[in-house]
Amino acid sequence: MKRIAIIGIGLLGSAVASRLLEGGFTVVGHDSRPEQLKPLAPRGLAAASSVKEAATGADAIFTILPTPDSVEATILGPGGLLEAMPGSATLLQMSTISPALTRRLADAATAAGRGFLDTPMSGTSAMVQRGDCTIFVGGDAGRLEACRPVLAAIGRRAVHIGPAGSASLAKLATNLLVALNTAALAEALVLAEKGGLAPGALVDLLKDSAGASKMVDVRGPLMVERRFEPQMKLDLFLKDLRLMLEEGQRLGVALPLTSLTQQLCTATVAGGRGGDDLAAVITTLQRMAGLGPD
Repeated sequence: MKRIAIIGIGLLGSAVASRLLEGGFTVVGHDSRPEQLKPLAPRGLAAASSVKEAATGADAIFTILPTPDSVEATILGPGGLLEAMPGSATLLQMSTISPALTRRLADAATAAGRGFLDTPMSGTSAMVQRGDCTIFVGGDAGRLEACRPVLAAIGRRAVHIGPAGSASLAKLATNLLVALNTAALAEALVLAEKGGLAPGALVDLLKDSAGASKMVDVRGPLMVERRFEPQMKLDLFLKDLRLMLEEGQRLGVALPLTSLTQQLCTATVAGGRGGDDLAAVITTLQRMAGLGPD
């Protein structure tokens, strides 16, 4: 596989494109906001003015889009990828969407004689940028092997989970833990701060304690230094929380902690921080505790 198309050049899409360019692939990008492609143009990212133009001649096509509706329209809509992509290409769906929609997309691809893999990533945009992410894969194992060199250029591991939809479910479960760990870390830091402990010192202690986690490593420093430049935008993460709760309801699984975290994130977005990183949830808890400028 030589020519790769990416539909959606946001935070994650840009990171994926950067990895593939570094890996020596020819990469064509399309985004509804053409300005998103400009930073990577000097490194060789070619701009396509339409989904069809991006897909023409591609060996693999990634969709990395913000909402389930945008994924569905881009793949199934008139002039969408199932119509535009070459018959020999593989569509790799990386957006966080529901398992049900993923299965529907896979079925539509099969009916159209097109290759499809369910391939969400676990990792922030910064982690993806440095290749420190895991790619969950649902779908045909043989097609995964054909695409493995491309996926290897993006992340540390590409793990086959099962049929299409299973990787999307694994991604929701993973993001559930990310959300809860982030909210719990924020509570711990606010408790410490209110009691007179230095939050930075506590983060250092937590990294070498029974409470250690990836979120302590990644988002602890962001919370302490109040650096909320988005690695994972809060308003987009609210979409993920909604998908988790909907899947829980469909399966008959109670998710009380997820529901509470959704409310915390909703309050933070309502406070004007929807474009900030998930770490910004600490500002709501600080305000509730009478701390900080927010």
